Amino acid sequence: MLKLHNLGKPAGRKARKRLGKGEGSGWGGQAGRGHKGKKSRSGGNVPIWFEGGQMPLQRRLPKRGFKNIFRVEYRVLNLRSLIGLSETDYDIAKLEMMGLIPSKGQKGKYPVKVLASLDDQEFTQKVNIQANAFSRRAKELIEANGGKAEVI
Repeated sequence: MLKLHNLGKPAGRKARKRLGKGEGSGWGGQAGRGHKGKKSRSGGNVPIWFEGGQMPLQRRLPKRGFKNIFRVEYRVLNLRSLIGLSETDYDIAKLEMMGLIPSKGQKGKYPVKVLASLDDQEFTQKVNIQANAFSRRAKELIEANGGKAEVI
């Protein structure tokens, strides 16, 4: 018969290891940390990048390249995103308002470039676009359809 005094221990509850709580516990003494050395001390762990004193990877490899401080970062408009729209005249403010390019705050800092991919043959709209730069292909496609690609 099952009674409270003869119930077994609840399954799935393993007692935690109480480290360093006396020799009788089986985890006294060094408490599973071994003898001496950095990893036996409190707070003694090596950084993840430490390679045991050998020359670290980031110092073995030579420096490469540089960051061009004059690099111009364009906001990109693909001609494909204009397919099916009823508008014919676009400028930067209108493109931002329509959500076709991200609005990036400072006016001159993030110019807009219009791009076209090789498979944009289906672009047959007549559009007039004002932007800071155009790819050669985008300019050809716009002008082939009777539109204007105006650099501002």
